[in-house]
Amino acid sequence: MAITLVAGMPAASQSPFPVDIGGPYALLDQNGQTRTQADPDGKHQLLFFGYANCLNICSAALPLMAQVVDELAADGIEVTPVMITVAPDQDQVDTMGAPLAEIHRDFIGLTGEEDALQVAYDAFKVEVEPLFQDPEYGWIYSHGSFVHLLDGDGELLTLLPPILDVTQATKIARSYITPQS
Repeated sequence: MAITLVAGMPAASQSPFPVDIGGPYALLDQNGQTRTQADPDGKHQLLFFGYANCLNICSAALPLMAQVVDELAADGIEVTPVMITVAPDQDQVDTMGAPLAEIHRDFIGLTGEEDALQVAYDAFKVEVEPLFQDPEYGWIYSHGSFVHLLDGDGELLTLLPPILDVTQATKIARSYITPQS
């Protein structure tokens, strides 16, 4: 079984990235259940580090993820959209589910204690820095901006910049998910 490669990039086993990206973590979802980097149903995942009420990068990345998930679902490809919070003071088990569900009914939000979140940030090479406090929305953070396409085991396949349109992002994701004969 061969995999179609995008722009001459090597397959996931021959990472195009100069550093290892990804790894194990254990965080709580919006239902209080522990989740790891592996999808419990073995689905591919679109993973983003952000926060549910972000008005900047997240407001582009999260809807893009939802649209890509729907486009792939139309082809019978199930992908889970996942967001790991960079604002655990704002995104808690009982507060992040509703805003994420407004973006997509299948969105999984993950949060946890600072040390557990740091494990995920370190694994995916995401730096989080509080910038300033907005009187209406709380802290505004600088954080990673890539959407990570993971396989069902939580292994990184590729990165998608949120500046791609839905068609481009879906085409790239599909090329890593759909085996070509």
